[in-house]
Amino acid sequence: MAEKADFKEIIKEYKEQVRILKDEVDELQSKLKEKDQALKRGTQKLENVTQDLETANKEIKQAKYSHNKRFQAL
Repeated sequence: MAEKADFKEIIKEYKEQVRILKDEVDELQSKLKEKDQALKRGTQKLENVTQDLETANKEIKQAKYSHNKRFQAL
């Protein structure tokens, strides 16, 4: 009879450990999703800044070209 009680206690402990591990997995998955979303936001910001930089560089080149053209005309 003592062996049955021991097995029941072992099974109970394993079930508790499985529950704890499932909770930890859920928590890790949640954190991973949060980090993934943050990474996507950061990537989007980087893409926007890169696009703004490219636009600004084009405008600078156009301004320099226009300036040089006016200077040569004088």
